[in-house]
Amino acid sequence: MTAAFAELARLGTATVHEAAGRAQVVDLPLIQIVPGSRAAGPARTVRCAQGDNLMVHAAVAEALPGEVLVLTMPTPAPFALVGDLLATQAKGRGVAAILVDAAVRDVEELRALGLPIWARHVRVRGAEKRSRGTIGDPVEVGAATIRQGDVVVLDADGAVVVERSRVEEVLAAALEREEKERVKRGRLQAGELSYDLDGLRELVE
Repeated sequence: MTAAFAELARLGTATVHEAAGRAQVVDLPLIQIVPGSRAAGPARTVRCAQGDNLMVHAAVAEALPGEVLVLTMPTPAPFALVGDLLATQAKGRGVAAILVDAAVRDVEELRALGLPIWARHVRVRGAEKRSRGTIGDPVEVGAATIRQGDVVVLDADGAVVVERSRVEEVLAAALEREEKERVKRGRLQAGELSYDLDGLRELVE
């Protein structure tokens, strides 16, 4: 399955989204902390207490290689749930990426570390480490429901979610779409128009 995740990351969010019948989109203006990064992997879902990142430490301790940590709070707010030290541990555990529906800080250090991270905010305000939350429960991020084990695909365009039961089906459809787009791109480069190739002219004229 690791190879499937790598292929989904390579194919990218737009292709996967369309191939999956317009899969769930994390509808947020996410900040891609490491420019050019892309990732895909099964979600480890985390719901922290408000303004508290105790459960992020717990999730990192449990994390399996290749997972995407999805970090949430009851109400999204600009508390930094992740900084340099937590990200360093996550990378050491083999985490593929982190999606933070809150803030991160230490951005220059995070970029140097190179672990793919996407966040709603960048803020210096720190989080407490006092209150328990949950790991493994469904969470909602940007109107997308993410369940533990669902596959999250992330790149410069944002993030999409594929149900774990559909990964092989969606990967096959995405590869087919990639090939069709390769052929179509060649025709467009030769001077043809999508206005004609896609039958759009008849809708207008």
